[in-house]
Amino acid sequence: MKTLAIVLALAVTPVLITPAVAAPFDKGDPKAGQATHDKQCKDCHVARFGGDGSKIYTRADRRVKSASGLSQQITTCNSMLGNQLFPEDELHLSAYLNGQFYKFK
Repeated sequence: MKTLAIVLALAVTPVLITPAVAAPFDKGDPKAGQATHDKQCKDCHVARFGGDGSKIYTRADRRVKSASGLSQQITTCNSMLGNQLFPEDELHLSAYLNGQFYKFK
């Protein structure tokens, strides 16, 4: 019985000491991000990639490979296109795109 208690204690210990990892965009609002995407981004993506424009996110040679890369790409598009999104808008957009397509942790 004592051996079982030790084995169980050792098995549970890593779970207890592992820090919680927050999603990279957990402070963003995906619904607000989707509204921004549909208003500011979708038309350009449809024009470039056809269909519903989602191929920009799902293609094999996509540019975005990390959460920080997603943030940077959104900032770059915002600046290049003059969309005048605020940082919180970019965060919401990141939360939407990450939840919908990328799934970065």
